[in-house]
Amino acid sequence: MVRIRMRRMGAKRQPTYRIVVADSRSPRDGRFIESLGYFNPRTEPETVVLDKERASYWIGVGAQPSEAVARVLFRQGVLATAPWEA
Repeated sequence: MVRIRMRRMGAKRQPTYRIVVADSRSPRDGRFIESLGYFNPRTEPETVVLDKERASYWIGVGAQPSEAVARVLFRQGVLATAPWEA
């Protein structure tokens, strides 16, 4: 199964995340298919840079977003329904 999930980057105790498309069997920071953008929770407000067209494409072909990524995609307007309501 293909998942859209976050890949941890950054120094110790200073996390930033890349939003990537990866096989569900790959490790969290391992091999990925495509990078869709990044997410920085340490800024105020949180910084999100996302290729919405590619995210919509991957969801359209059956990729499943993780819970954290689903929240980000909903806030960015890529997902039509809230992930916690589905």
